[in-house]
Amino acid sequence: MPFFRNKRLFIFLIGFIVLVALIGFSLKDRENLSMVEQFINDTVGWAQNIVHTPVTYITGIFKNIDDLRNTYNENQILREQLGEYKGLVYDVQELKEENEELRDALELIESDSIRNFHPIQATVISRSPEQWLDEVTINKGKQDGVSENMVVITAEGMVGKIQTAQHYTSKVQLLTGFDQFNRISATISRGDQNDIFGMIEGFDDETNTLMFRIIEESDKDVEEGEMVVSSGMGGVFPAGMVIGAVTEVVPDQYGLTRTALVEPAADLYEINHVMVLDRQAAEPEEEEEEEE
Repeated sequence: MPFFRNKRLFIFLIGFIVLVALIGFSLKDRENLSMVEQFINDTVGWAQNIVHTPVTYITGIFKNIDDLRNTYNENQILREQLGEYKGLVYDVQELKEENEELRDALELIESDSIRNFHPIQATVISRSPEQWLDEVTINKGKQDGVSENMVVITAEGMVGKIQTAQHYTSKVQLLTGFDQFNRISATISRGDQNDIFGMIEGFDDETNTLMFRIIEESDKDVEEGEMVVSSGMGGVFPAGMVIGAVTEVVPDQYGLTRTALVEPAADLYEINHVMVLDRQAAEPEEEEEEEE
């Protein structure tokens, strides 16, 4: 029994030495490999290539999906930022237009054209879709000194008159809602006693112009671009309020009268801030100044 044990130990030691030698021999840098080593290397490389190709493909798919998700999230963020930017641009533009409109109104208040009036500044708060071109509602009423038939203007020109005045709000009848029963006495002032008088008697929907029926004509023809202002003869509208400019003159079917088409000076489609002119409020101040 001891002999067999020593023999097994001897064989184990010899096998271990041979294994270590083979390992060392395989790890040694050699230019020429044995057939067995070449076969093993080729087999291992082929197996690695088989495993590596689908793993790389699947990994690429998941990476592409992750990239698409990140791109989608970034796109959503950019869309939100772009929407916020457009909103800011719109707000800035609105504030800029409102600032210019208020500056023009302030210059008009300080000018001599309305020095005999007490301007009541108001803001348009509503506009009925059914009567978009006929009337608007402002945020000033009787408690602010507004009453019926007061003229309403913007920095560009006349827009209409107070139709009805409530305690806190008022309805403004626009120039586009005037007709032959609700007219404005107007004139084309030429400054040489050759004025042309007439009446604003309605609105032409096709040309978007006011119709100025000429009553008293002069020797000269009405020219395009001449300004039409209120004459003050009707008793409702004060004199000198700008209404618009002549764009065309058309005769009636009999050739007896002529009608000038007048483009309104104020933008009646977009009205935000207006001034209601109270003439009576300025009269006591003038009387006090005269007494002094």
